[in-house]
Amino acid sequence: MGINDVTGDVRRFKQIREEQQLTQSEFAEALGIKNSTADIERGRTKLSGQVVTELLRIYNVNPLWLYGFSNQKNLNAGKGDVSPKVVTIDKMDNENLVLVNQKAAAGYPHNVQDVEWYQQLPAFDLPLPQYRNATYRGFQIEGDSMLPVFQQEDWVLAKATANMNEANNNKIYVVVLPDSVLVKKLQKLPDPSRILLISLNQEYVPFEVNVSDIQELWQVNSKLTFNLEAPSESNLLRELHRSMEELKNQVSSIKA
Repeated sequence: MGINDVTGDVRRFKQIREEQQLTQSEFAEALGIKNSTADIERGRTKLSGQVVTELLRIYNVNPLWLYGFSNQKNLNAGKGDVSPKVVTIDKMDNENLVLVNQKAAAGYPHNVQDVEWYQQLPAFDLPLPQYRNATYRGFQIEGDSMLPVFQQEDWVLAKATANMNEANNNKIYVVVLPDSVLVKKLQKLPDPSRILLISLNQEYVPFEVNVSDIQELWQVNSKLTFNLEAPSESNLLRELHRSMEELKNQVSSIKA
């Protein structure tokens, strides 16, 4: 798995410094780098996730532009941009479908712009037309908040959403927040700065989040499951009948 346009990111990094009319030492101080940016500009030191994050935070530099994956140079960070911050490709220049399991999801928000971190995750190319001409990522389900549609350890395959304006009401999304990765049904609110996240399991209460807190947004369009023990219709009817009998007995005991 490789990252596209390695020398290009160095050239674009230097371009940002020159546009800001900063010396290498001044640019290093702004980005929290020791001494100077000389080694980065010579290609001796790789761009770290922290540096890419600071470029976005301070100068609104699009990480995809930095690595040659986008012609859009600047983003308005925290104002609706929820596109992927890193895209990976294989040796044939095909975009990989990266898999983020439950363990990796715990650290995903903190590494959302760290190129080297993504290289440690499993990835594959899915040779189906439905997964072409777009960026997809796989996330593993944790917990029971999305029952009965998604069960513990199921995988969802989701398509990248570039901007909150593209998000659709009542669709299921992977929502990457600063401290968590959630799979929820999304509902827009009259206040465009906030959205409502809804669990399919009605035992969980819906809650609101700030759009500015969403780092990435992925629309779920398929799933991988290894749980094929679905109850038959007769089993469902028996379970329903049993529940009704229990309810009837409870009502009778209250009346008594």
